[in-house]
Amino acid sequence: MRVIIAGGGIGGLALALSLAEAGMQPVIYERSPKVRELGVGINILPHAVRHLSDWGLMEALDRTGIRTAELLYRTARGQEILRQARGVAAGLDAPQFSIHRGMLQGLMAEGVRARLGDAALVTGHRLTGFEESPNGVVATFETSDGPRRVEGDVLVGCDGIHSTLRDILHGAEGPPRWNGVLMWRGATWMPRFMTGASMVIAGGMRAKLVLYPIHHDPSRPDEALTNWVVCAAKGVPGDPLPVAQDWQAAAPAEEALAEADGLVLPDLDLEALIRGAPEIHVYPMCDREPLARWASPGGRATLLGDAAHPMYPVGSNGASQAVLDAVSLAAALRTDGVPGLIRYEADRRPATAEIVRANRVGGPERVIDLVEERAPNGFEDLADVATDVELTAIVGDYQRLTSVG
Repeated sequence: MRVIIAGGGIGGLALALSLAEAGMQPVIYERSPKVRELGVGINILPHAVRHLSDWGLMEALDRTGIRTAELLYRTARGQEILRQARGVAAGLDAPQFSIHRGMLQGLMAEGVRARLGDAALVTGHRLTGFEESPNGVVATFETSDGPRRVEGDVLVGCDGIHSTLRDILHGAEGPPRWNGVLMWRGATWMPRFMTGASMVIAGGMRAKLVLYPIHHDPSRPDEALTNWVVCAAKGVPGDPLPVAQDWQAAAPAEEALAEADGLVLPDLDLEALIRGAPEIHVYPMCDREPLARWASPGGRATLLGDAAHPMYPVGSNGASQAVLDAVSLAAALRTDGVPGLIRYEADRRPATAEIVRANRVGGPERVIDLVEERAPNGFEDLADVATDVELTAIVGDYQRLTSVG
């Protein structure tokens, strides 16, 4: 089966690896001139790491990322709300990894080339259209040498929140839907924080800090490359985008520090953390409405990952859900051939639509919103604000929702 994959991000690479495991020979067509290691931190959850391990990437993940051991939810003043063990520390059979997004993309690209050859990852190809018939599909790409037509059996759009294939199938939707929150992000070398494998989410509805290490260097044993995100409510859901939804939009440290005012973690020098980042990027927290269908009218094209279900980055699930998409689609194609696209959609579209909606109300991070709403000035005894059963139910329900696959 000839599978054309439009997009060489995490979703497209995961699909190629999963199809290779199923004995197929897909080809990825990536619009960038080369696979670039862009972005900052990302988490891959155990339900996705299991598959990355099956594809032979565990050693590379351990070399590059951090096995997250615990997650702490705190108030804006640093009071602990909930502490959870994560991954193997929680007794699961696979770890959770915190890792630089670009490094993850790089090691997955190496895996694709090792299994399928260099010709399986083609750069400098921007999808512009496609045609389908009962016998196959022809995708059209713009290249530096002009248009190129590629024939295949199916086409999968893994081309992100600004997906060309999604626009072709469903009409141009315009800019993504903004929820009113802006995010300032950076990665800073700093002394190891807490266990050296701890993730902290602190704050509430007005402002929030997300912090976790993503890389250790043996030559810097007392430090970690630490990903941080400052989130601040600057509008209301549905407002026009204030800045472009662009991974590389830059911002000064003073801007991030102003938005972090009021966030106080006693064991963290927040100003040093923010000023220590060589680059700071700002972009809006966006998603899109869940679609009623993914497949093309002729049943030979479909969507995957952010092209199919872009979601707010709460709960650390965007990339992990793209991996589950890839596994589901590869299994469906292996079993059913081209009609498997419909089975894949029936499996993944309802599940991911639920996650999109759950993330809109905070996902597992609702625990800190709830405490801030009930006790905006902090608390003496957390039990007077929320019960442990109430808080763990919020997180547990979300984990059950997202780990199917």
